[in-house]
Amino acid sequence: MHLPIDDTVLARLFEAARTHNAWHDRPVGDDLIRRLYDLVKWGPTTANTCPGRFVFVRTPEGKERLRPHINEGNLAKTMGAPCTVIVAYDTEFYELMPKLFPARDYRALFAGKEALIAEICMRSSSLQGGYLIMAARALGLDCGPMSGFNAETLNAEFFPDGRWRANFLCNLGYGAEAGLFPRNPRLDFDEACQLL
Repeated sequence: MHLPIDDTVLARLFEAARTHNAWHDRPVGDDLIRRLYDLVKWGPTTANTCPGRFVFVRTPEGKERLRPHINEGNLAKTMGAPCTVIVAYDTEFYELMPKLFPARDYRALFAGKEALIAEICMRSSSLQGGYLIMAARALGLDCGPMSGFNAETLNAEFFPDGRWRANFLCNLGYGAEAGLFPRNPRLDFDEACQLL
């Protein structure tokens, strides 16, 4: 467990991985989606709260439900993606804490504390969305994570009871190289990091 993975794998996950905008017409099957989630679920979250929820939109009917909520600049790539994941969070995640952390009464710690719930939901569902991207890449999928949608109307359409709420969207599939933009630079270590 303490040996580093090889450079080829690191490149697939990070250095050579890109945000895709165009897709091959190749479906993302149920078994692969289940395998993807089975990897994502192991990533750490605050007190094992696991607030992330994932809606895998693949059908023409599901895509049409998405369409009115996507900003114009993201519409073509989203409609063309074999799968679009609504990375959401459960605002009542604490109801599952007896299962997720049976050694302590974390339900009582979180229930009714709106600011704490909002903080945990955003932080941990964002982490889980990041795990989704890395796990998808590890399984041979390409990703196109994005904002650029109307969260209010999307939530009303997909989560009308208000318990789940969208964080961001991520297109999944097999990316077409022709849709890639030139790669933008990143910050150097000294611009983004401190050693204390």
